[in-house]
Amino acid sequence: MTGGKTVAIVGATGAVGIELRDVLESANGIEIDELRLIASARSAGTRVPFRGDELEVRELADGVFGGVDIALFAASGDVSRAWASPAVEAGAVVIDNSSAFRLDADVPLVVPECNPEQVAERPRGIIANPNCSTIILVVALAPLHRAVGVERVVVSTYQAASGAGLAAMEELRSSTRAVLGGAEPPAPEALPHSLAFNLFPRIDVFRDDDYTREEDKMLYETRKILGVPGLAVEATCVRVPVERSHSEAVTVELGAAMEPEAARRLFADAPGLVVVDEPEHSRYPQPRDFSGADPVAVGRVRVSRAFERGLTFWVVGDQLRKGAALNAVQIADLVCAEGSGTPS
Repeated sequence: MTGGKTVAIVGATGAVGIELRDVLESANGIEIDELRLIASARSAGTRVPFRGDELEVRELADGVFGGVDIALFAASGDVSRAWASPAVEAGAVVIDNSSAFRLDADVPLVVPECNPEQVAERPRGIIANPNCSTIILVVALAPLHRAVGVERVVVSTYQAASGAGLAAMEELRSSTRAVLGGAEPPAPEALPHSLAFNLFPRIDVFRDDDYTREEDKMLYETRKILGVPGLAVEATCVRVPVERSHSEAVTVELGAAMEPEAARRLFADAPGLVVVDEPEHSRYPQPRDFSGADPVAVGRVRVSRAFERGLTFWVVGDQLRKGAALNAVQIADLVCAEGSGTPS
């Protein structure tokens, strides 16, 4: 594909859809002739700003994908399963943010800093955007894996309300205001428990083995992205009272020993990563500092006390940005560069 594109956002009025529009507002990689905003009938007719203009949200219905080059799906898995194929049949490349196709063998699961070459391998015309916590993890794992190999991963996540959508973010605000005012927080609807001055070790549903589906995503998606089918990934996923930006405590067993300073150099030279690691000055990544920012930040790099060839470190990334919208737009950039001679 060359020249200006017609780009569609499906789920344009949700948290990720809004962030996609924000990323595209200033994106340099995609020359957009038309941005088509698509949502449910409830949101159809809403007008939203984009690049000095106002765009009307269209209803997701037959014929809406005509002429679309790239369709960015930011809706539920059910919506993606129902509408991805019609979008492809209409001529679009689908980049899907749901979990619907991530583990399908014929759908690439892509983080551009890790496996950009797989964008071209899309026999169904669909590219999957990984889970937000997985993206943040693998951006940091990739340079270590390229250098010496990653053999085992233990990760605990500290995931923001934004991962559960706009309603969960508002619940965090309203319940916190209630508690600060001396009242009981209202019963949560978007989350299983109130987040006001609270956290809980449950994201998504529990499986038969007592791990959650979010923890399964981190296991199976990391294996697929890094190309290591037997990689051991032990994840515990926790929702915390942070508005946006996920944090993760990571311990890795490597294929060969590595000193922390060598790891910091790898991280600093890797795409999509910044190093903030001056504990003596109380400088390390914090979610408030990286909310709205593009890169994933890494710090607290140190020798593991659990693994002989291990490192422990801390990573922070904006769940809505790199964990969702930005990653999808970076994939779209790679699609647009195909056949143009433009470096990816």
